[in-house]
Amino acid sequence: MYLSFFNLSEMPFTLTPNTQFFCALAPHHEAMQVLTTALSMGEGFIKVTGEVGTGKTLLCRKLLNQIEQEYCVAYLPNSYLGPDELRWALAVELGMEVDKTLDQQALSQLINHHLLALQSENKRVVLLIDEAQCLSWDALEALRLFTNLETESEKLIQVVLFGQPELDDKLANNRVRQLRQRISFSYTLRAMTAAEVIYYINHRLQVAGFNQPPLFNNQLGLKIARASRGIPRLVNILCHKTLLQAYGEGVSSVSAAHIKLAVKDTEDCTAMTFNKQWAYFAIAITVLSIAVLGLWRQAL
Repeated sequence: MYLSFFNLSEMPFTLTPNTQFFCALAPHHEAMQVLTTALSMGEGFIKVTGEVGTGKTLLCRKLLNQIEQEYCVAYLPNSYLGPDELRWALAVELGMEVDKTLDQQALSQLINHHLLALQSENKRVVLLIDEAQCLSWDALEALRLFTNLETESEKLIQVVLFGQPELDDKLANNRVRQLRQRISFSYTLRAMTAAEVIYYINHRLQVAGFNQPPLFNNQLGLKIARASRGIPRLVNILCHKTLLQAYGEGVSSVSAAHIKLAVKDTEDCTAMTFNKQWAYFAIAITVLSIAVLGLWRQAL
């Protein structure tokens, strides 16, 4: 690949949610603050939604890494589960050794006793569910019943749901109104602005070991931002393909032509049709925004 060609120590734009590349831009920084605050307050249900590719799984894993020493964490990356499967998955994640011949009522009682035992040891339990929009109606009801487990002062388990906007649609249904009313904190991840896209690209390159003048200047970053609509996954795909184009031609800098080819080769990207006057104005605004963003990042 192009690692040695561009003097990189690792691939900067892979689709694997690697928390080393976590970039605390406004949407993800705010979401993390909401999550940590809600968990510290002992709230039962917390929800984070966002469009496909906006970084929900990365945020979930960042939270998992950040809290695992303070909490007993159960993480379910696959939410295609019925209520029975959900109970078994939770028991396994909590490290329980249970007889597979148990009926669901007995299993629920064992989970309850285990949660009480953890609470007596001052261990807080949180269940993280990714792709929560895939949960069945019955599984959602099972989750609600889990949060009925509580002492006089606190919940025995907290649940964090990460999902696409379809999760909001599902929770708007009257049949899960009881669960919906228990969601005390929620956050919706937005796409990145043009300035954030440029900062994001350079951040990932720096983490990957790049220490030379920017490969993507502001004008090229703006093209990536427009084509990707600010969606991190699409930004990664376009940047990766752009670097491949440059590497294939044996040139150490990227160009608008490389980005154009990357956009043409990528599903769900917006074709680039730039009016020059508008492009210059947009670049000026983006440069100003990057300067403000840099000051904001330094103040964190």
